[in-house]
Amino acid sequence: MTAAQASAPTATYRLQLQPGFGFAEAGRAVPYLARLGVSHLHLSPVLEAVTGSTHGYDVVDHSRVREEIGGEDGLRALAATARAHGLGLIVDAVPNHMAAPVPAHRNPAWWQLLREGPQAPTAAWFDVDWAAGAGRVLLPVLADRLGAELPHLKTDTWNGEPVLRYYDHAFPLRPGTEQLPLPALLDQQFYRLAWWRMARTQLNYRRFFTVSDLVGVRVEHPEVFRATHEVLLRLHADGVVEGFRIDHPDGLADPRGYLARLAEATGGAYVVVEKILTADEELPQDWPCAGTTGYDALRRIDAVLTDGPGTAALTGVYSDYLGAPVDSATAAARRGRTEMTAPEGALAAEVSRLTRLATAICADDAPELRDHPVWALRQAIAATLAAYPVYRPYPVPGEPDTPADIERTTGAAATARTLLPAHHAATADLVRDLALGRYGRSPAKDEFRIRLAQTASAVAAKGVEDTAFYRRYPLLSLNEVGGDPGSPGLSPAEFHAYCARMQRDRPAAMTVLSTHDTKRSADARARLAVLAELPDEWRSELDAWTKLLPAPDGDANAAYLVFQTALAAWPIDADRLAAAALKSVREAKLRTSWTAPEVDYERAVEDFARAVPGTPELAARITAFTTRLAPYERTNTLSATLLHLTMPGVPDLYQGSEHPLHTLVDPDNRHPIDFDGLAGVVFRGAGNCANSNQAPPAPEKLHLTTTALHLRRTCPEAFTGSYTPLPTHDNAIAYLRGNTILALATRLPYRLEQSGGWGEATLPLPPGQWTDALTEGPVRTGNIPLAALLEQLPVALLVRTPQES
Repeated sequence: MTAAQASAPTATYRLQLQPGFGFAEAGRAVPYLARLGVSHLHLSPVLEAVTGSTHGYDVVDHSRVREEIGGEDGLRALAATARAHGLGLIVDAVPNHMAAPVPAHRNPAWWQLLREGPQAPTAAWFDVDWAAGAGRVLLPVLADRLGAELPHLKTDTWNGEPVLRYYDHAFPLRPGTEQLPLPALLDQQFYRLAWWRMARTQLNYRRFFTVSDLVGVRVEHPEVFRATHEVLLRLHADGVVEGFRIDHPDGLADPRGYLARLAEATGGAYVVVEKILTADEELPQDWPCAGTTGYDALRRIDAVLTDGPGTAALTGVYSDYLGAPVDSATAAARRGRTEMTAPEGALAAEVSRLTRLATAICADDAPELRDHPVWALRQAIAATLAAYPVYRPYPVPGEPDTPADIERTTGAAATARTLLPAHHAATADLVRDLALGRYGRSPAKDEFRIRLAQTASAVAAKGVEDTAFYRRYPLLSLNEVGGDPGSPGLSPAEFHAYCARMQRDRPAAMTVLSTHDTKRSADARARLAVLAELPDEWRSELDAWTKLLPAPDGDANAAYLVFQTALAAWPIDADRLAAAALKSVREAKLRTSWTAPEVDYERAVEDFARAVPGTPELAARITAFTTRLAPYERTNTLSATLLHLTMPGVPDLYQGSEHPLHTLVDPDNRHPIDFDGLAGVVFRGAGNCANSNQAPPAPEKLHLTTTALHLRRTCPEAFTGSYTPLPTHDNAIAYLRGNTILALATRLPYRLEQSGGWGEATLPLPPGQWTDALTEGPVRTGNIPLAALLEQLPVALLVRTPQES
């Protein structure tokens, strides 16, 4: 057993800390969570954040635990309560960025940079291109162009220090400039106040994706690492915190180096990284961490429970409903990425920074790099980023690139080559060779490689998950964080192969089904997945619903989205559905967007969404269809739960997900849970919860969850040991953990029903006597009919009975 395995939790439970649900409220939840069976609480970020933040990823001060949720005393009290119940704490760390808050003084490091510029002690913290801004950092905070906003700018003081105020904003003044006339004063600052729309093309600091008020932090510098991790490392050294979830490692200049430094500082604490793996991509083997936070596991669980051929039929239904051919998922993703990197795209500023670097390299280097025009460099860089097939490469200047990174970069550049005029195609080759370090090293060349990789991750996240996934959706459950809608469905053999690899390479990685970032919770996806088995029924329902409520403003795509969203979360009130619909069409950026809202269209979409639950005949029809799906949703829900809790890895449960949870994209999925109301919940015995076709299957899901979690705590060697697939019917998945735990789950339940059920199919049990921990049924041995094993529940969790000596 490795050190990571030895220190790994048996299961974690994610809590979203926020005003109204802080450390004290989490402490009151501890007795319930201990009874549930997890070993650790998994806390959202705990350091000082923007006032009122409901997520905590907008850190403003690394030197303090967030007072708004209880401060350091509250965190230590929570740790003590957890320890008293046999639980530990894992916390979410945010090394990639900090908030540029309003007013700016709430972030002392950022405030110092704004006041003192490139010479500030904290200047090294932030990734600012000072040269591009002529020694100033662009602050895109004005509601209009500067000329229109001048009357709203005034000098004032804060805490005895001169400041420049703009409504709720306050910015420090460069020492000695406070007496200047306003125009001169503005020109003398180390920052340039600008219209917020200027960020898209002229921003000169690295940010989190396209969020300009989350500023990139250069944690690759040892002094910045120490300053930003001092409190977290102290809490770990004191035993308050046992492990860390690392947010967005793809934003870092050197993720491996960061993880190595963290491992050294903590003595090898349990660490997982929020890394999105695409297709068959694997986490770099040399990253010193337990593994990912589990979106790759989520994708495999969903896929093996989704009818792949059925999704093709659903695409036909979707196309017919739209009255137009539907692009492939791959084409939609490429289009989304391309829009991000366009000259006026949301990430144009990032592409421009890369172009400036490449231009400087070509001008300063050997003559063979000359004569690549700026426009061609920009186009080649943008096209390479748009064609990159995974989130990013991981170059380390001075080290050879991995074969996978070389192959992906070469392929992306080859695509870029085809998009340039023939006589400028060589510029794509230049970009490829710069990205792969083939022209040697210099500060500019190293920076180009690293910055291209960082930018690639932003292009992927914003272009695919936050654009393409909101445009094309034959089956919404496929369009999930880390999802691959272009390759729906997974065979049991493919699922087993993934699990075997996980057990071999990353046995202590996290696995998840729902998170604070998933676009739909696991139960909502479980319901939608049934549609892939019933495409003709979905077509009929869609037609009937549309007759009762025509598409908003003629937008059939929006109607399709709203109908599937309503079905996923039904019953749903008008406000929740309207909020999710509005966010979706803005993210799609087709007829409206966050930066250019079309008020009439948005009102039509919101009115349509509100009318779905508000139209009695339509609501009755959706209720009836939800009831129709219920038996199959039940199977999908329980099967996904069992796989999640028993496959290789450490299952991370999202708050409330041990009960039926049909939530949508944030903020819908981030509301506090009423743990006080759960304090008296009864964890029912096996005989009280089985053989129900209700949906959601509340007692069944809770019973399955707590039974599996307690087995993980009492038999940890089984879940850290081997993973052995067992041969069985194609509508089942069976495997052995260690030599004492056997998991059996049903897949594609409607197709199973249509084929006549289990028939004579059997499961050959390994030697010994086995009992189902879920039903406490009879002792089983030998070759057992699946119909008998799954008579009460669509899943079984068999435990080998100890033999008397």
